[in-house]
Formats: sequence, C-alpha cells, structure tokens
Amino acid sequence: MQEDHPNFRGPDLDWNGEVPVARAFDDPYFSLSDGLAETGHVFLAGNGLPERFRDGFHIAELGFGTGLNALAALALWRNSGAPGRLCFTSFERFPMAVEDMRRALAVFPEMSDLAGPLLTAGGRSFAVPDFELTVVVGDARETVPLWKGRADAWFLDGFAPARNPELWEPDLLAAVARHTAPGGTAATYSAAGAVRRSLGAAGFTVERVPGFGRKRHMTVARLT
Repeated sequence: MQEDHPNFRGPDLDWNGEVPVARAFDDPYFSLSDGLAETGHVFLAGNGLPERFRDGFHIAELGFGTGLNALAALALWRNSGAPGRLCFTSFERFPMAVEDMRRALAVFPEMSDLAGPLLTAGGRSFAVPDFELTVVVGDARETVPLWKGRADAWFLDGFAPARNPELWEPDLLAAVARHTAPGGTAATYSAAGAVRRSLGAAGFTVERVPGFGRKRHMTVARLT
C-alpha cells in the first residue's frame, strides 16, 4: 500500500452544488448531471465490463479523484457474480481529503455501503476479500513507468487534455501500453485527436464511439 508523500498535497476545490471542481484545472471531478451513469457508460461499458471479468481481473486508472470509478467497478463486480477478487490500482497526484471525498460521494446514496471501507481507510488503499484497492500517490509520469503490474483495463480519467495535458502526454500513454496485458483495453471520455493518436502510436487499436450525455464522442482502445 502506498503511503502519502510529504511533498504532495490535496487539491484546491470549488463546489458546484455537491460536485467538486478542481480549481487548478477548472474542471469537475464527474458529470454535473449524473456522475455514476457517466462512469458506467465511459469506463465500465467502454472496457467491455462486466463480460470480461474473471478472478484477478485488474483495473488501473489515471486520476483517482473521489474514488467513484473504483466503487462503481466494485458494485458491478459484485452484481455480476464474478468469482474471486477484483484488483484496482489508481495513480493520483493530488489525493482528495477524506471529508471532501465523503461530501462528493454522498451524492450517490446507493454507493454508501461500498464507500464505507474507502472512507475508513482515509480515501486510500484498502483490501477486503473480493476487492483490493491500491492508490499510488505521485506524478503518474513517474509512478506508472515504475509500476510492477499490468492492467486488463485502464480508466483514463484525468482532467480535460487541454487543461491537464500532463496526464495525456505520449510518453505516459506509452507507459500505459507497456503496463497493459495482451488484449487489454482502455477507455476515456476524451475524443481529442492527440489522445487518439498517442494511444495508436503506443500500440492500441483506437476507436471513437458515442460519448456520454452532451459529449458526442469518447475513445475506446484495445492493445493489439
């Protein structure tokens, strides 16, 4: 489990109702209309889940944020009746304070039971019999290349590429590809041409598909 590094601090937040907005990037952490539905469409369905679930399936994520994506993945895992354990590793440079996380997740009362262990763990790494969460604190451009794991599916959930270009750099997406299992996938709400080209250059077969809500398109990719 990753300990917090003293040189990293939580994000500066504004709030749009109960939706946290990162002041540095002027971008909300999840959809203002329905963040849970957004996660289901973009990251879960976008990675072909739950059909691909198996014991030891490993999801990795750029941008842990409120933890909503991890909780949604766990909910889908349990509802699908998948056997064994789901592993989830998330890379986050600015981990959110647990009280801010609690406030944001309160928008989704259906997640309250699942959120309990995460909040008890201070919004960090924890493990239960069917789920293991590891939150790696630090700059993903440094931490992903050093990671020893490989993911079956990636949730690319950084803030918008125009506002947070560091999480969409070609070298980082190449590192994502190197830490993807054969036939593994990635999904993101972004349909930016630069993102699609970088994923393609890294070895993914890239497809633009219908997005969530007002977004016309999003991107899905499979490592070939």
